[in-house]
Amino acid sequence: MLSASLVLLATLFAGMASAAESSSYPLGQRSIFSDRATAERLKPVGSVCVEGEECGSQVAAAEGSGEPRSGEEVYNTGCAACHASGAAGAPKLGDTAAWAPRIDKGIETLVKHAYEGFNAMPAKGMCSNCSEDEIHAAVEYIVDHSK
Repeated sequence: MLSASLVLLATLFAGMASAAESSSYPLGQRSIFSDRATAERLKPVGSVCVEGEECGSQVAAAEGSGEPRSGEEVYNTGCAACHASGAAGAPKLGDTAAWAPRIDKGIETLVKHAYEGFNAMPAKGMCSNCSEDEIHAAVEYIVDHSK
């Protein structure tokens, strides 16, 4: 008996809520709880374009030649965002003490970590349009300047 009463009460409340929602909004307006309204509230409000990376349908001029970028170019347009400031614990360019144990692991390990990601290091350093050769060149550039 109690369970039947609870079911009846729940059904009554659900019906009232549905009726209230449909009658509360004049034709053409939508509820703030609709899927469309929720998606509208959650959509990005902007984007960030880093020089040398694809930005929507535009590609920065540095990529226009079609030739691989140098290690220094890749570092300056991507890697420097963290490795110049030490953001998220990234070893800074030129900090020999921080780089020594990493360099000891070998260039191939460093390239693998840079390309695939490792700990706080995001894959490809978030350079979505960098080739493996460009990542390799950037790692060599960093290592050469951090010994």
